[in-house]
Amino acid sequence: MPLAAPPPSVTVVIDRHDDAIHTHTALAAHHPPSGRITLHPGPGTTSETGLAHDLLAALGKPPLLPGRFPAGRQPAWEAATAWMTALHVTRLTVLRAHRLTARRTMRLLQLHALTGIHLTLVCHRPHLPAALHQALRTADYSLTADFEAARRHYYDTPVTEPPPADEPAGPTSRWLTLPALDRLVSYDSPRPCADPCTPPSIAWRHRPPPTPLTAHTAQRVAHRLHAATAHPRLVAAIAAALFTGASLQQLATARPRDYDDAAATLALHDRARYTDGCAAYPVPPWAGIFLRAAACFTRLLSGEDQELLAAPGDRGHLLRMAETARLRPPQPPAARRKGPVGRVEWDWRERQEAERYEAIPARRARPSQR
Repeated sequence: MPLAAPPPSVTVVIDRHDDAIHTHTALAAHHPPSGRITLHPGPGTTSETGLAHDLLAALGKPPLLPGRFPAGRQPAWEAATAWMTALHVTRLTVLRAHRLTARRTMRLLQLHALTGIHLTLVCHRPHLPAALHQALRTADYSLTADFEAARRHYYDTPVTEPPPADEPAGPTSRWLTLPALDRLVSYDSPRPCADPCTPPSIAWRHRPPPTPLTAHTAQRVAHRLHAATAHPRLVAAIAAALFTGASLQQLATARPRDYDDAAATLALHDRARYTDGCAAYPVPPWAGIFLRAAACFTRLLSGEDQELLAAPGDRGHLLRMAETARLRPPQPPAARRKGPVGRVEWDWRERQEAERYEAIPARRARPSQR
């Protein structure tokens, strides 16, 4: 993900006397919707992954990513980079920077280079410690000990007052029942196209389109998805299911090149025409953030030839994540439940169709008349 222009210079704030006003002002500037993140690294850890977890938490994400990854390495930095890119974070302030190891500082500098953010490191000491000085030798940086100048870096220029707290998107203890999730665990089995494929816009000839979410419901869904997981591909798969009505198998046919951010379309493939064939679906504005995060994450982790969204092997993690967000498809009446009360039945639609098929009486052979 090379930047079109070099990233801005790193700013190092020297807080000589560890004044509380620096910490309080930087923390007050934290407001992700405005593109400002203040990272206060947790004490007692020096690992690079731990710092990435702190960054994900600052972004409002659960720090752990579900699933298995190559060599057992959790791609927390890739996830943090993807979310900062998708959420258009422009400023990152890191408190207690004098405690950072050289490797942790290098991780932050790599993030700065990849995303182009304005990075401010606050050193609560009269001088740079050796580890921080060593890491910054490769960076373009400037020093300031002036509080007003530091405040401008925390908030951006011109300095603004902290915005009011975001309004909650509604209680998350109640289930949101979404008919578009009916086919998520469908038994169809489309495969990705081996050759380059530029699908036409979806025509909805074989099934009705999912009902678009109202603005209020879309806000609630987005709020819940953001808080449910830090894994960009899992959350993007649920978002895509809601505007395509596609199954997990068909969602897994998408590759990073199938998402066009400028045109706001997502292509899914189905050459055998289990449903609507290969087609491009319009991406509603509320879902674009999740698709952008998934595309960035996949490119950082494995390139263009891996799944953009969740793969069939991620099914268990995907359904658990959706249930964590309290999102589910319509459920059967109590008298027809197969599982215990309270458990989500994801295959209710499939069972209904199978039961209707089995109920069709077989034609009896009529004796021939002579």
